[in-house]
Amino acid sequence: MIELLQKFGLPLNASAHGAEIDSTLGWLHLIVLLLFVGWSAFFLFVLWRFRSGKNPKADHAGVKNHSVSLSVEVGVAVAEAAILILLSIPLWAERVGEMPTDEDRVEVRVVAQQFAWNMHYPGPDGIFGQASPEMISQTNPIGLDRNSPNAADDIISINWLYLPKGRPAIVHLSSMDVIHSFALPEMRVKQDCIPGMSIPIWFEPTLTTEEMREKKVAMGAWDEDRKAFLNYEIACAQLCGLGHYQMRGFMEVMEPEAFDEWVEAESTKAQEGGDEFGEDEFGEFE
Repeated sequence: MIELLQKFGLPLNASAHGAEIDSTLGWLHLIVLLLFVGWSAFFLFVLWRFRSGKNPKADHAGVKNHSVSLSVEVGVAVAEAAILILLSIPLWAERVGEMPTDEDRVEVRVVAQQFAWNMHYPGPDGIFGQASPEMISQTNPIGLDRNSPNAADDIISINWLYLPKGRPAIVHLSSMDVIHSFALPEMRVKQDCIPGMSIPIWFEPTLTTEEMREKKVAMGAWDEDRKAFLNYEIACAQLCGLGHYQMRGFMEVMEPEAFDEWVEAESTKAQEGGDEFGEDEFGEFE
């Protein structure tokens, strides 16, 4: 069923929990198809049962036998209850009930704004530094106070999210202004970013960016000359203003060793004062 959904446009899965999401989508589509067939059959029955040839004179007393319509209504109620109780609630509880506690987990804050994604990593010490709205500027998009405890080695990037393969990633979502929606289709992740709230989500990437490129090439979706232009995209799935169309970020999934090297290099750069962002670096796709 998953292969069938992919043929009709479902993106390739690149997360550990994606197969379960895809299976749920498959069952959901099947149940909705059965509902469609049931309602269509009932509609055709009504057209035939109350056709003008058999009922030339209107009967204001109405239908006295409700067995057919009651059966359809009960069937619909059972199907919707099955979708909610057997599919949706268990899946949701598993994804939000407990966050990973693995020592090798990666945590990152994603702060949405019109119209960019600001990424904040805690650095090698694993502790986020303090951020303050008063310190937000063009070169400090999240208002990180570098003089606060544990902030010196923190890493900030704009519109680029870097994660390791095979390690749980906890993403804390928030927004500076309006409601945005953080969507990573290949990771089967989508969650609203709501002002005044920090909402955690988690997933585990199973394919590096390079591995996904090779899969795309093997499927014929990309040729060898163009494969370098493929990246995981971060989309804003909520209309957030006039510039909504340009709120586009990218994610690079690396091997764990390469990610650790990236964290070390970027943290060193931050401590040396070389992490400031210029105006031309917002939203650039390199």
